[in-house]
Amino acid sequence: MFDNKELEKVKEYLEKTPGRVYLGCDSIKFKKHNQWYARYTTVLVVHIENSKGGKIFGHTELERDFDQKRDKPRMRLMNEVYKVTQLYDALEDLLIDRDVEIHLDINPDERHASNTVIREAVGYVMGMTGIKAKVKPEAFAASYAADAGVRKAWFTN
Repeated sequence: MFDNKELEKVKEYLEKTPGRVYLGCDSIKFKKHNQWYARYTTVLVVHIENSKGGKIFGHTELERDFDQKRDKPRMRLMNEVYKVTQLYDALEDLLIDRDVEIHLDINPDERHASNTVIREAVGYVMGMTGIKAKVKPEAFAASYAADAGVRKAWFTN
């Protein structure tokens, strides 16, 4: 989760910059010292109104991964959902009157492991935020912005 200093920077920016906001999170799993870990990157993308520009805020953190089945990453995927809704909750006062989308890096195609949590994840976001989450291929904040951050570790805690 963004720390207080990072949240203050985001809040200051949102207070002075109109535009649409996109929230997303992505993760990767890897082994370190014979234990599984997940690196999560949560992003907030502001598309500046009347502009082709924008700004990305992000936070990356490392946590132990306890998924029992490698081909069914349920816990890790739901952690992505929890992190993005926590970010929304922390900024809700500034987002409530904006056009906001929440993007989940979940593939609706049954051939993909992420499909196993799609109903739970979208329902959780709706219940916590009142926003119908977007999934692949419409979830660019998670599938591109957060994915790039998590793979390159651009954002650190």
